Amino acid sequence: MPSGPRQLRVASYNIHKCVGTDGRFDPNRTTTVIGELGADLIALQEVDRRFGRRTGLLDVRALQRATGLVPVPASELPDGLGWHGNALLVRPGTSWQLRRLDLPGVEPRGAVIAELTLPGGGEPLRVVAAHFGLLRRCRTRQVEAILKAITQGARIPTLLLGDLNEWRSDRGRSSLYALEPLFGSVGWGEPSFPSRRPLLALDRILGCSRAHVRSVEIHNSPLARVASDHLPLKACVQIGVSDPHPHSTGLAEAA
Repeated sequence: MPSGPRQLRVASYNIHKCVGTDGRFDPNRTTTVIGELGADLIALQEVDRRFGRRTGLLDVRALQRATGLVPVPASELPDGLGWHGNALLVRPGTSWQLRRLDLPGVEPRGAVIAELTLPGGGEPLRVVAAHFGLLRRCRTRQVEAILKAITQGARIPTLLLGDLNEWRSDRGRSSLYALEPLFGSVGWGEPSFPSRRPLLALDRILGCSRAHVRSVEIHNSPLARVASDHLPLKACVQIGVSDPHPHSTGLAEAA
């Protein structure tokens, strides 16, 4: 089976339930923006209806035409797309083992944890797609839950993608600093919110030492500025090569 380093283009995008900054619900517009990303793997947030039956808001066939990607079956409903609104799109031919994680907190929140075998084989990749809560104390507990889930699993390269809802960058106040032993520096990110004039780095793409994240940037196209209140975030990730500036860890390293 082929192995060794490989490079992926990954992205994360809170689609705001397909409602743009102009107040219009337009799934086709959202799908077009997702297609603009040109990614091999995409984490999406807010892909399902918030109340009542959590049906998906995007057409899966249209998504595949626009992106060449297929969804991991995160929803427990036949007409759903995500788990607590979190969806993961991957290349056809990818196989997976999936865990749906309820996250603690006042609001109903969750994460999708997928151990992926990518087309062509090689070492598995763990991807955590998450949407954290609005309250700092809840985000702190959600970080703890995700770290516990990761460190109980296999020691493989790991990515964390999603809307982590943390705008603070100072160590004393940010809920994300507990992630640093595994994922490295979380102090600063690329501002992605609000999409018209991004000021806050709510969306993140983080990798462990053998899933080296580089070239992180927002996708600031004219359509993206209006399709959601968040801009998409995208990055290149080198899988199977240690970060040249590795972070020390007090946890069981995921790689």
